[in-house]
Amino acid sequence: MKAIIVDDEKHVREGLILLADWASHGIDTVMEAEDGEEAVELIQKHRPEIIFTDMRMPKRDGISLLKWIHTADIRSKTIVVSGHDDFELMRNAIHYKSFDYLLKPIEPEILNETLERAVKEWRDHRRSEAEERQAMNEVKPRYWDHLLSTLCRQSSVPPSAEKEFLKEHGRSLVDCEKRIAIFSVKPMIRHVFQGDLELTMFTVMNICNEWLRSKDIGVCFRHTHSDDEVAILLWDIQDAERRLRQLTERIYHYSSVHITMAIGTISTHMHEAYQEALAIHLGRDLTGKEPVVSRTERKSELPHLFDYATELKLLIQAGDKDKLSSKVMTIVDSLYRKQGLTLARLKEWDDQFNLLQSNWLKEYGITLEKKPEGWDYWGRDGSFLIDRFKEGKRKDFLELIDCLSNIRYQKEKNPMQEVEQFLKKHYVEEVSLQEIADRFFLSREYISRRFKQEYGVTITDYLASVRVEKAKQLLSNPYVKIYQVAHDVGFQNEKYFSKVFKKLTGETPAQFRQSLAQ
Repeated sequence: MKAIIVDDEKHVREGLILLADWASHGIDTVMEAEDGEEAVELIQKHRPEIIFTDMRMPKRDGISLLKWIHTADIRSKTIVVSGHDDFELMRNAIHYKSFDYLLKPIEPEILNETLERAVKEWRDHRRSEAEERQAMNEVKPRYWDHLLSTLCRQSSVPPSAEKEFLKEHGRSLVDCEKRIAIFSVKPMIRHVFQGDLELTMFTVMNICNEWLRSKDIGVCFRHTHSDDEVAILLWDIQDAERRLRQLTERIYHYSSVHITMAIGTISTHMHEAYQEALAIHLGRDLTGKEPVVSRTERKSELPHLFDYATELKLLIQAGDKDKLSSKVMTIVDSLYRKQGLTLARLKEWDDQFNLLQSNWLKEYGITLEKKPEGWDYWGRDGSFLIDRFKEGKRKDFLELIDCLSNIRYQKEKNPMQEVEQFLKKHYVEEVSLQEIADRFFLSREYISRRFKQEYGVTITDYLASVRVEKAKQLLSNPYVKIYQVAHDVGFQNEKYFSKVFKKLTGETPAQFRQSLAQ
């Protein structure tokens, strides 16, 4: 079998040649072409079974090449490889029946999996009409998700998009009045689909589109600019709220989860209809029970987490977990009582917390990766759990206390603390002040002065106290001789050991051992 790679960038062609496992797929010849014109000549001459092509090239681009392959009845399997996630390019790739559309940079696993499928399909010689429809149906939803999501952010509808939509749905995107509804699948992801976002989306989209098609009132699409957002475009706006309530009941029937849809006002402009719905979606009270909301109350500006930054920072630095917990609960209760909690408020809180955390940690020269959004504040039935939210926010701040406490200990640990640890570790040895000074690159005078300031005793007296404490432990064993104890804790002379021991404890080692026996 033969394959050809069409791309104006040499390193891309070389990369595909290296990444693909050609031999295992039965391909023994791989040709290269810099543009569409050269590709046409090679394809006509060698008739390769597999064609990889870029979309944007000089002279003859990928769209023109795909069109030629389609009209020339070339039986090859064409795989588009493009660096552009552009719905216009995807539309052309679908229209001219390319086998797949891969985005650069390409992972070797994806490349070889796609190549394997393409070779297998070519070996079947042809697709049946049913297989063609199935392949188109797999690609189409992604295409429409991308197209409609893009139109939600644009002020105008391109003529090509209007034409495609009119052909697919028999409706105009430009002239008709429309409304858009939005809802989040986040309450379902964990409890119903065990954390599988793709399965959640697939199931919910099927439920919604099946119902919408049966009524011929609109189409549901996954908003590609948001992980968990589903949008519904309604072209039949008559009694929209009642119909959407029916749809939420249908979703509940399948999932046992109550969802809330936010629907915007009527508009002939898609982006305006979407922005209205988004504002309501982000501003709705999460503790509300209405299945469909079409407005939010406009309330006065409320305090932000930033307003409490100084007070929170002092409590964190003091390590006062009880007072910090109480303060966080007070802030949450204040916001909740005044306005209720909204998705916008949740995002605002997390954004401000991440910024405060980043600024506070910078004081210690520490940078932490941003925590992924948990937002697991929903119960099994889809209701928002305010207590779980409060506990989550409290834990965030308590974790910050622990983090700063550990960092502060490491960063603020002064040389005298390190000297103390050294003495505790090496108390058996004859450690001189000069040895300590050399070890920590400090002068003998500085160490003597600072250590006494920190601990209230000289280094000699501190070392003696450490040795005596260790000796007490050994003296509790009546079978160990006193001279052996002296030696084991760093004293070379039993008499001197007894003298130091009595000075610090008021008893000789023998008397101390006797008192233990009594």
